[in-house]
Amino acid sequence: MVYFMFHPVSAFIGLRYLRGRSGDRFSRFVSYMSTAGITIGVMSLVTVLSVMNGFEAQLKSRILGVLPQAIVSEVDGKTHRQGVAPEFVSELSTAAHPEPIVQSEAVIQSASQLSAGLLIGIKPSDHDPIEDHMIAGRLAAMEAGQYQLFIGHTLARSMDVSVGDKVRLMVTSASQFTPLGRMPSQRIFTIAGIYNTGSDVDGLLMLTHIDDAAKLNRMKNDTMTGWRLFFNDPFVVAQLSEQPLPKGWQWQDWRDQRGELFQAVRMEKNMMGLMLGLIVGVAAFNIISALIMVVMEKQSEVAILKTQGMSDNQVLTIFMVQGASSGVIGALFGGGLGVLLASNLNTLLESAGIALFSVGGELPVLINPLQISIVVVLAIALSLLATLFPSYRASSVKPAEALRYE
Repeated sequence: MVYFMFHPVSAFIGLRYLRGRSGDRFSRFVSYMSTAGITIGVMSLVTVLSVMNGFEAQLKSRILGVLPQAIVSEVDGKTHRQGVAPEFVSELSTAAHPEPIVQSEAVIQSASQLSAGLLIGIKPSDHDPIEDHMIAGRLAAMEAGQYQLFIGHTLARSMDVSVGDKVRLMVTSASQFTPLGRMPSQRIFTIAGIYNTGSDVDGLLMLTHIDDAAKLNRMKNDTMTGWRLFFNDPFVVAQLSEQPLPKGWQWQDWRDQRGELFQAVRMEKNMMGLMLGLIVGVAAFNIISALIMVVMEKQSEVAILKTQGMSDNQVLTIFMVQGASSGVIGALFGGGLGVLLASNLNTLLESAGIALFSVGGELPVLINPLQISIVVVLAIALSLLATLFPSYRASSVKPAEALRYE
């Protein structure tokens, strides 16, 4: 009697049906498989999304951390160079003070190879984002007029150069006509440092002193490309780019060079989520089949309950509790196991002797609690939705017809 006092009758009977009788082995087996399906689906979804989040965050830090995130410049691409950035530019740069920059595409030539990349001229600083990735040389040691160049280790290896070697830089956008035809602006530079970000930026980005870059691009001493902006989250450029700028000013950001890469990563994450979400959907449909079997078996019992005064809504609640319990248990266990698996994924791979990277390294994993909560809630909601039809069928049983042949 105490048990009934603290538990609604419908919930009590629904949970009793969930355990089943010893003779209902097949229906219990189907119910357990539904719970296991939801557990596996949610666990897989949480694990894969955590790894994809890690890859996206790693790309963001390694690529967007070192590339110019955004540049505000005058429309003609030649901005007046001054000591302090205009006020509206300073307001846009939320992570650090804007820095003057000269940017252009350039061709680099060594004794054995020729390649193209992105050349940026910056002021010497210990606080530049790429300083944390230097493996040889220091950006702060750059001097104007020395024509020093800093390149990534991928580019250095492909060009077969190291610190102290000479290379030729050519900028076609600053070419001029000569008696021999149109000639690009070019100059000999010395490799003064090498960096390693672990991304494809290492084969693309070249850095030098802003004064030397300006001379190579045939700019005047008081001219630059624009003001380089810094953000804590590079993805805010989507909103900031829509803000109106003063007349004669324009906006450009990292999406011009790497927008397609991050769109591809985001699309891949969404597709993986969709495919693994289908596992949860299949498990939810298993709940429907399991409940329909139970409803068929329990028709006489439902009829007896109705003759005892139980309403259609109470009968509906009984089978919703039974079906939804599988979803709740599966989603919660799946979410917990997914977090546990994602947290220890690299340890498990290492103990199994599986090497995903040829030169060390490990899978980046970033667990997002909000994302996991949404996955668990959606799995529970889907399983609850799956119980509606069988539960409605059970509530519409006519006692007289169900007990006619009993």
